[in-house]
Amino acid sequence: MLFRDRAEAGRALAEALSASDALRGGETGSALVLAIPRGGVEIGAEVSSRLGIPLDVWLARKIGAPGNPEFAIGSVSINGELILDRASIAALGIPQAYIDAEIRRESEELARRTLAFRGHAEPVDVKDKTVILVDDGVATGATALSALASLRRAGAARRILATPVAPIDMLSRLEAAADAVIVLHAASDFRAVGEYYSVFDQVPDEEVVRLLARARNSARDALRCNQPGAGG
Repeated sequence: MLFRDRAEAGRALAEALSASDALRGGETGSALVLAIPRGGVEIGAEVSSRLGIPLDVWLARKIGAPGNPEFAIGSVSINGELILDRASIAALGIPQAYIDAEIRRESEELARRTLAFRGHAEPVDVKDKTVILVDDGVATGATALSALASLRRAGAARRILATPVAPIDMLSRLEAAADAVIVLHAASDFRAVGEYYSVFDQVPDEEVVRLLARARNSARDALRCNQPGAGG
């Protein structure tokens, strides 16, 4: 185990971001921490708090193989970005009808989660902003790659992928898709994200909503404190 829980991993990731040159000077004023729900929000809450950068969510969902939903054959993001692993689809003989049905199902779930987490169905505005995309780990890379592609299409000026753990053989693909990549541990024998945490419980929707609300309240408090005439 590398991390006790996601909070510890988030703190370590914030330190790594601070020490790296991924965030350029003066960039944090137009930056956003965007977490991939649900586990990524616990990571993002720590990164947001320690770097003083607003927190929000960016949603992407993997499309699982028939009978093995954990094996990603593609992914779809909230603004419609679709990535399909055509080689795996062909090798497994997956029919197009299954893929179409899964795309519809995951798109509906994305809309539901966006409404639940953000209070409305529109994704966050990232145009001309620096985005730190965080998750609790990268496995197949499908979700992260879809999210990065959709952030590019949405007009993000700079996309930084930050995650505690990823397979070492995924790094080149991630680095090609992002402007910068921060991975605390690149594993050569990667099997599952949860194996790198002592505590890796499912994160309920209610916890995501609570963490986002806390981040928004902290940002408002910081803004009030920085206004002229604030303070004692």
